[in-house]
Formats: sequence, C-alpha cells, structure tokens
Amino acid sequence: MSLESLSHQKNENVKKGAVLAAFTANARQYGIVGALIAIIIIFEILTKGLLLQPNTIVQLIQQNAYVIILAVGMVMVIIATHIDLSVGSLVGFIGGVVALLMQDMHVNWLLSIIAGLLIGLLIGVWQGFWVAVVGIPAFITTLGGMLIFRGLATTLIKASIPVNNTSFNAIAANYLPNILGWWGPFDGLTIVVGILAIIAFIWSQFRKRAKAVKVGLTPDPLLATYIKIAIAIVVIGALTFEFASSGNATQGGIPIILVIVGVLVLAYHYILTRSVFGRRVYAIGGNRRSALLSGINTRKIDFILFVHMGFLSAVAAIAMLSRLSSASAATGTSFELDAIAACFVGGTAVTGGIGTVPGVVIGALVMGVINQGLSIMGVDSALIQTFKGLVLLLAVAVDIIPKLRKR
Repeated sequence: MSLESLSHQKNENVKKGAVLAAFTANARQYGIVGALIAIIIIFEILTKGLLLQPNTIVQLIQQNAYVIILAVGMVMVIIATHIDLSVGSLVGFIGGVVALLMQDMHVNWLLSIIAGLLIGLLIGVWQGFWVAVVGIPAFITTLGGMLIFRGLATTLIKASIPVNNTSFNAIAANYLPNILGWWGPFDGLTIVVGILAIIAFIWSQFRKRAKAVKVGLTPDPLLATYIKIAIAIVVIGALTFEFASSGNATQGGIPIILVIVGVLVLAYHYILTRSVFGRRVYAIGGNRRSALLSGINTRKIDFILFVHMGFLSAVAAIAMLSRLSSASAATGTSFELDAIAACFVGGTAVTGGIGTVPGVVIGALVMGVINQGLSIMGVDSALIQTFKGLVLLLAVAVDIIPKLRKR
C-alpha cells in the first residue's frame, strides 16, 4: 500500500473517530432520544398503528402538558440539589382558587388566570423564604407545603367545581386559528411553522459551529452536524405531518397548549444555558461550597428557584383545570412524582449538577408514550404504574451504577 493510501486511510479513521467522539460526548442525551424512538416503535407495533394516529399525538401532548411544565421547573430545583414535593398540591389548590373565581365570583377568565399566577408566585416566595432564609431543607419545607396546600384545597373545594367558560376551556382543547387555510388535507399554518422550525434548527447548528471557531474552540465534525440536521428534519417533518393532518376541515393543526409548553421550554432552556442565573444553578449543583466561596449568593439562587417553581405550578394548574373543565380537591395528586420521574428518566443526575430542559421533555414523553401505549392496549392502570416505576428505577440505575464503578 502506498504512502498516499496510508495517509488517506489515516485521515478517514481520524474523521470517523472525531464523529464518534462528538456523539459519545453526549451519549447520555442521545441514549434517551434513542430509547424514546425505540419505545414509540415498539408501541406502534403493539397497538397496530394506533399510537401514531394524529389525534392520538394531540392527546399525548394535552395529557402530558402538566408533566412537562412541572418538570421544567423541577429540573432546575434538582440540579441545585433540592427537591419539591409540593407541586401536586399547588396544582390542586391554585386550580381550585381559579375555578372559584370564575364560577362563584364571576371574575373574568383572564383576570382569574392572572390571579392564579400571582398566587403561584406568592407561594414560591413563601417556600423560598423557608429554604433560603431560614435554612430548612427543601425536602422538609415542600413536604410541609404538600400537606398545607392539599389541606387548603380540601377545605376550599367541598365538591367538584365545573368550569363552563368556553374561552378558558379552549386553552387545552382548541388549536391555533387556521389563518392560512387548509392545503388539501393539511393545515397550512402547521406546515409553515414546521418549515420554519427546520430552518431555525439548521441555522442554530451552523451558528453554534461559528461561535466555537470564533472563541478558538474546535467545533464538532461537519459530518456530525449533518447527521444531527438530518435526524431533526425527519423528526420535525414527522411531527408536522401528524399535527397538520389532525382534526378536520374546521379545526385542527397546532394545539394551543403545545404553544404554551413550547414557549416555556424554550424560555427556561435559555435561562439555564445562556443566563448568569443558569450558570450559577449548575455551579451550586456541582459543588455548593465552592460556589459559595467563589462569591455566588446561594441563598438568593435558592430563593429564586422556588419562585420559579411556584409560577410553573400555577401554569400547570391552569392547564390542568382547562383540560378537565372542573376542579376538585384531589386534582394534582402524585403530580410531583410524575415531574420528578420525568427529570430522572430524562438524564438529570440524582446528586445534582447535571440536567437539561430538553432532557426532561424527552423524559416526560417517554413516560407519556408508555402510559398512552399501555392504555390503548387495555392494560390495567395499576400495572401501568408498576411498569412506569420499573422504568424510573432503570433510568436512575443507569446514572448511579457507572459512578459506583469508579469508586
């Protein structure tokens, strides 16, 4: 073999190694995505094609919106080595207050929503005070909050409160206006949004490479970038097809609740990855003492975290109330467990310091697809809970076992 051939072979091996390294560096995240795809394929086969029906996808989003909203806040709390056990009770309490304002006191639905959000912020301030100022561990503080607000919800809501406001109920049930009409069997607006999403993703990948070069870092190999773009095009294209073909000629397309969830996911992903606050959250989770010695006001960060969690609990309460069209004292039971499970399945480290917003969204979808698939198959709800518990144990084991081997 000539020297030129050997050199060419060596360069090819280097390129392949660089591409492999680019993906193994984020093996945890890619593994979660791979697991979600595998679960979807398995249940699509087991349900004989029912899982990926357009209306089923819409139902999946509507039914799991509250999990994603709560998990977005919970991941920040867990990264900072805390936990919040009160979010389920907050959903029940705040939802009950909003329902009473609309139905019994005849308050405008928009003002009722604003009142609910303000109550969530105030509760976040309350719990943040005990954690950050008084120094009571978050586990104890939020356990107390779980009992307090579930008790208040039970006292406040003597019987189920129906919500008959069509505008409010449309938040969870309706779609964005069909302003571009129907392009054959497809919603025009959804197709345009899907195309814009693909363009935005491609732009973000090349912008990321350009920024890496600008600051003197070595970007991922171009082939790895192309692979990511190809996967994104397939996924976004498939979702666009599903949503564009959902509904009928009078209603369908992008659910309003999906827009709300999408805005929150993008906003909090930006907060965690691009803001000073987000960097400090990761620093505290990595080593609280070192963060304190470096000048980070850990108490202030802890306080703000619980304010965010209170706000997101209120958003989840409003989303759930809109979906159910009624409030009861039992609403929100075990929601905190769903949010925590979504975080750990989505790759958040049990010990803190590691976790991402996109990861918990995927984690919530994993649990949601399992729940949806087993429900379509007619599996008993108790067995569904058992199966989801096993998935959670497996996800945590994947995080813990490699760390134990290094000791």
